[in-house]
Amino acid sequence: MATAATASATAATRFTLLAGAGLRARARARAGRLPTAVRFQRQRGLTTTALLKTADLRPKDQGQPETLDYRVFLVDGGGRKVSPWHDVPLRAGDGAFHFIVEIPKESSAKMEVATDEAFTPIKQDTKKGNLRYYPYNINWNYGLFPQTWEDPTTANSDVEGAFGDNDPVDVVEIGERRANIGDVLKVKPLAALAMIDEGELDWKIVAISLDDPKASLVNDVDDVEKHFPGTLTAIRDWFRDYKIPDGKPANRFGLGNKPTSRNML
Repeated sequence: MATAATASATAATRFTLLAGAGLRARARARAGRLPTAVRFQRQRGLTTTALLKTADLRPKDQGQPETLDYRVFLVDGGGRKVSPWHDVPLRAGDGAFHFIVEIPKESSAKMEVATDEAFTPIKQDTKKGNLRYYPYNINWNYGLFPQTWEDPTTANSDVEGAFGDNDPVDVVEIGERRANIGDVLKVKPLAALAMIDEGELDWKIVAISLDDPKASLVNDVDDVEKHFPGTLTAIRDWFRDYKIPDGKPANRFGLGNKPTSRNML
């Protein structure tokens, strides 16, 4: 059994490579022109993620919540905008990851990073010009791993040959605290669910904030089942069924419909 630090480092390496390959693939797909999100220009003085002090990062609202113009930007200690997707480093040190909160637990507005806007702020998703909501609250903090991307040109032979969904890697954080939109948390990955959404692979990485009182108790699937009984099943069922009220079929899961442990990420 791999240690938590080793498993996390392995996942970080894979996600970092995934992000790099994915961004290059997107560039090729756009006839040599990088998409807006990738062509993001950093403010003067921010030339590398190594210069960011993630402890100083904070969300900054623009506009009114639940409107088409509402955005949540990420700013540094000097008030300068940075991209939560491109500028926040994936690795947080000591085997942990940075996690960007898009949707706080016990809320239903479908918030997501605007991958095609400068500084990739968080906005509420729309469909046909209307703001989107889940049919019921999501029960965990939900968001993404920065500097990751699920490649839609690469088939995963372990998961029915499914291709990536062209989005950052999703994270479900199971800690007790309700986070805020745009928060940057340090988390430990615990398990992964291989969701297949309309034929596309959409990994759900289950993690816990290092600040959570139970963080030291959980490192893998068995620990989650012991200290958070029923949570992995609840997460799987929530993401399986949330589209059904809209008349769409249930999502499916690969890997035998079961979570895989963090040493396989």
